Amino acid sequence: MRLMGLSAGTLVRLFLALVVLFACLAVYAVGALAVDLTFPPLTGRVVDGAGILTEDQRTALEAKLKAQEDKTSDQVVVATVPNLQGTTVEDYANRLFRAWKLGQAKTNNGALLLVAPSERKVRIEVGYGLEGALTDALSRVIIASAITPRFKTGDYYGGIDAGIDGILGILSGDAQEWQRKPQVRADEVDPTQVAVFVILFLVVLFVAWRMSRSGTGRAGRGGGIVFLPGPGSGGWSGGFSDGGSSGGFGGGFSGGGGSSGGGGASGDW
Repeated sequence: MRLMGLSAGTLVRLFLALVVLFACLAVYAVGALAVDLTFPPLTGRVVDGAGILTEDQRTALEAKLKAQEDKTSDQVVVATVPNLQGTTVEDYANRLFRAWKLGQAKTNNGALLLVAPSERKVRIEVGYGLEGALTDALSRVIIASAITPRFKTGDYYGGIDAGIDGILGILSGDAQEWQRKPQVRADEVDPTQVAVFVILFLVVLFVAWRMSRSGTGRAGRGGGIVFLPGPGSGGWSGGFSDGGSSGGFGGGFSGGGGSSGGGGASGDW
């Protein structure tokens, strides 16, 4: 049997090569998730690990967030971090959200505004229960129109404060102002992930070409499938870890056990 000029043996080898490609991509994805992160303790509604806020600014933000939680039970937290520890802002925000267990356990009504000033990254991470109100599209609009323009001028407090006002306004039912603003296109694909996919695809094509030339009788002499190492210099990682997350929360404030599936939006400046 021949298909598109290829013999059955070549088609089988090409299929196996594609299986290897997808396996390598899966290993790459798992390896990215297996990065061991260290999270700061949840000491309040504003955790300024990057040290970009004054005490008065932090207190003002805390008051807004507490009033919102007292009124609606929605738990919104601001976190600034010195760096993202080698992972993406999306991965860091989602794992920090889950480590802190933001929102109420039954309603998952938490939201996180994460700022990494040294890497110029910002993320709004939304719990399952708030995704219907604080949509990905509205989160992108808040970041693009309220947060990053102020961050570009060095006004970190102004950007965080305006972003929180937007989040709280939408959660309070006043989304019309943000819906009228120009919509922002979806987050772009990470160029690193694209490059990895292209490289793996080219490797698989090369392997398939080698196998098609080697013939079935020589498969054991260098014409077989090539397995690639996973992310990191040491091969495959041993599993997933949220290591380093805090063992307890101080300051009389803690998350209620909510979770996030990655809803929200990211931006940079």
